[in-house]
Amino acid sequence: MSRFCFPSVCLVGLLISGNAVAFSAEPAKREPVTLENVQAPQPNQLDEPLAKEFSLDKAVDFLDSAALNWQKQRQCFTCHTNYAFLYARPLVSSTAPVHATVRGFAEELVEKRWVEKGPRWDAEVIATAAALAANDALTTGKLHPTTRQALDKMWTLQRENGGWTWLKCGWPPMESDDHYGACLAAVAVSVAPENYRQTDVAKAGIAKLKEYLAKNPSPTLHHSAMLLWASSYGTDFLTPEQQQATRDKLIALQQADGGWSLPTLGDWKRDDKSPQSEVSDGYGTGFVIFVLRRTGLPATDARLQKGVVWLKNNQRESGRWITRSLKKDGHHFISHAGTAFAIMAIKSCEAPATAAVGMK
Repeated sequence: MSRFCFPSVCLVGLLISGNAVAFSAEPAKREPVTLENVQAPQPNQLDEPLAKEFSLDKAVDFLDSAALNWQKQRQCFTCHTNYAFLYARPLVSSTAPVHATVRGFAEELVEKRWVEKGPRWDAEVIATAAALAANDALTTGKLHPTTRQALDKMWTLQRENGGWTWLKCGWPPMESDDHYGACLAAVAVSVAPENYRQTDVAKAGIAKLKEYLAKNPSPTLHHSAMLLWASSYGTDFLTPEQQQATRDKLIALQQADGGWSLPTLGDWKRDDKSPQSEVSDGYGTGFVIFVLRRTGLPATDARLQKGVVWLKNNQRESGRWITRSLKKDGHHFISHAGTAFAIMAIKSCEAPATAAVGMK
């Protein structure tokens, strides 16, 4: 079975005065989740009841079980689940055994499968390189040799026009257009530690990638926000004017309840032609808050504080945050990535102001 797949068949603490959010008590004991004892989380349901109180522990437990169960049952990686895990989990703890298990699985993909059989898709290489690079930056701060191998492999697959051939199975925002792959490659090379971007192979690839982006503007605000995320590390995949315009557009889409809605970041169509739901959701809120923090918007900003309150008030009983699929009602696996971004947003808003760099 493939070690890379996608949604269908292939692919914290601030208390805001006047709107208090309760924290759950730390459990006395929690048995570490492993591949052997992991239980599949209950399906993502749009009507799952809200949690009685916010619990970061329950959010992490859901993220752990979703990633490990996917690894155990499907033996593959997906952007919405175990890749997303590698971005979010180190913000809570990188010493947990579950982190080593998922990280090791990604390294095995590069070191063994690619050597023996080669990667199945360009998307597999880009997504692995980006997740490992972000994970390195959040853990050791050093570029792991396997991460370097994945990043270097990414450039060998770059097309002459500077882009990549991405999986297009109709599952937005991750699996619907080539531009997403280019944006994720931009994140990968930007976040990679130890100044990887200054290597000869990376400089040549970045130059071609910038040409591609200049000729192929982002089809959605979501993808522009990904480039804003990448540019926050100093790689400038967007001009200063484009960065400011993107940030302003993201801020303008905040809803009255304090959250953001993923469908408002694009113009994606549902299979049944029904309108997209524009209620605030975990992915939209978590993703936008995290990106805005990366650009230097302070955690004390009232808009971000309001967004964090929305997250803490809208966690579900299972610990996850629900996001409705942009394609069709079913598994709603985008909720897994939404939970990862929610954790990233909450943790980024409790970090010192110096943790976020970029525009002021």
